[in-house]
Amino acid sequence: MRINPRRKDASPPAPAAAADADSIPGRRRTRRRKRLRILAMAALIAVGLGLVSTGANLLLERQERASITPYGVRIEIAGGAVNVYRNGRPGLPIVLLSGLGTAAPALDFAPLIRELGDYNVTVVEGFGYGYSDMNASERSNKNINTELHEVLGKLNITQPYTLAGHSIAGFYMLDYANRYPAEVAAVIGIDPTVPKATSGPVEVQTGALGVARLFSVAGLVRAALVVAPGLGEPDGDAYTPEERERMRLMTSWNFGNQAVADETARIGNNASDLRGISYPDGLPVLVFVAADGSPEAADKAAALENLLKNVKRHEIVPLAGGHYLHWTQSKTMAEEIRNFLASR
Repeated sequence: MRINPRRKDASPPAPAAAADADSIPGRRRTRRRKRLRILAMAALIAVGLGLVSTGANLLLERQERASITPYGVRIEIAGGAVNVYRNGRPGLPIVLLSGLGTAAPALDFAPLIRELGDYNVTVVEGFGYGYSDMNASERSNKNINTELHEVLGKLNITQPYTLAGHSIAGFYMLDYANRYPAEVAAVIGIDPTVPKATSGPVEVQTGALGVARLFSVAGLVRAALVVAPGLGEPDGDAYTPEERERMRLMTSWNFGNQAVADETARIGNNASDLRGISYPDGLPVLVFVAADGSPEAADKAAALENLLKNVKRHEIVPLAGGHYLHWTQSKTMAEEIRNFLASR
């Protein structure tokens, strides 16, 4: 009988299937734990960097505010303190109102103020703007204009005065001229927003807009302006280097504040409140419109013509340029304003 000898390299078979079944879930748990550790570490690093950035931003802002003398004077009214800039010149009074979110209205209007040196110009920086308080009650047409009226009353500005406003100020000038008609001599719009209400009141939601303030406080707006200074500076060559620098800084300080966030959220409701309202028939109205040849510009000019169709004396002047016409067209605008008011 023949017997086959056992091979020296042979070994008993391993329970491979059982081993794999036991080890795969273990490896998965290990990988999950590693991923969670990495995510937790990344979150901690992000929070740490955010705290460092926030602290640095607040420190820089404090130093900047301490080293730069504020312009204008703060006027105490029922809702807080509103900053006002006046050129201190004799002449007919003109009150300038800025567009939505303008960080430093008195600086933004600087070229136009210089060109209107023969008028008594006042810039009222509402709540959320310039050096005014950054918190306020709801930014309805009524509240904004009640505050403006109180400020102008405390300044003892000669009545009637001319209201001149940019962009969203088109809402407030329309409301103000109807609310206080005896006090307004004329209205000048700088590419003003035309109220177009397509529905009734809607719920005001400011939560998403409040995130913008977090970006500012955390220093992200400051960082963006360092990388791209043009985001916080005007076009054209009508501004001094000092004005440009301060406008950039004040954009970082004021961006996304509570008052402007609330005002932004109420645009639809404020437009709805103005539905069917027009300027008084006898009130002279001059409007500058940005003319870039686009269908939107043509639609806006048509909407303004419709809004002013009852006004006996109105002029719509198209000017080449962007929405902020006073950045590049202040000289032409001042000439048109002089002619318009002189023939009033």
